[in-house]
This record gives sequence, structure tokens and C-alpha cells, in this order.
Amino acid sequence: MPRYLISFNEGAMDHIPDGDWGDVGEASHAVIQEAADAGVWVFAAGLERQRASIVGTDGLVTDGPFPETKEVIGGFTVLDVATREEALAWAAKIAVGCRCAQEVRELMADADTDELLRRAGR
Repeated sequence: MPRYLISFNEGAMDHIPDGDWGDVGEASHAVIQEAADAGVWVFAAGLERQRASIVGTDGLVTDGPFPETKEVIGGFTVLDVATREEALAWAAKIAVGCRCAQEVRELMADADTDELLRRAGR
């Protein structure tokens, strides 16, 4: 089945009042549990703010992306679902739980990676 990346940009959840974070975490985890129970969940995580490095093809490591960058992923979920419509439906549930819009992209299929995951039991 196709895999989809469902993500939101850093800062997309900045509007949430401090007192609501417990409810947001509970709602977000409930959606992820629902996806796991449905057998479509692959992985999900939030990303540390601006704690990235760029490693060039020559091995040179530089800091980045920089704060001036307008769009940096703040968190993501990977789901394995049959159709884009199903991915969009899950993204809608995640958007409600996280209280922010979600971007949906289909990941490129790769038979070699699929075989490696199958052998690893994933």
C-alpha cells in the first residue's frame, strides 16, 4: 500500500494556550492509537525546534535550517493506507487532535525498501 507523510509546520501549534496542552496531547495520542489499532500507523514524532544539521555529500556538517526559513516541519506521521482519500481522512482526524492544519504527501514507492521493512518485521 502507499505510504503518506502527514505533517505540520513548526509554529502551527503556537496558538494553543499553555493550559490546553494536556488535552491536545491526549487527543493527538488517541488518533495515533486509532491508526495503530487500524493497522495503518507506521511512525509519528514531533521535531525539536531548529535543531537540525546539514550533512553535505563531502561529509561537511553545517547548522541549519536557519530561523529565517519559513517552513520547517514541526511534526509528522507516516501512515500506510490504500488511497489518498484515506490519508486525507486520517489527516483530518490528526488536524482535530493537534488543533492545526496538516499537509499530506504520498511517499515514493520503493520495492527494495519495502523488502527491507518486511524482513525486519515491519
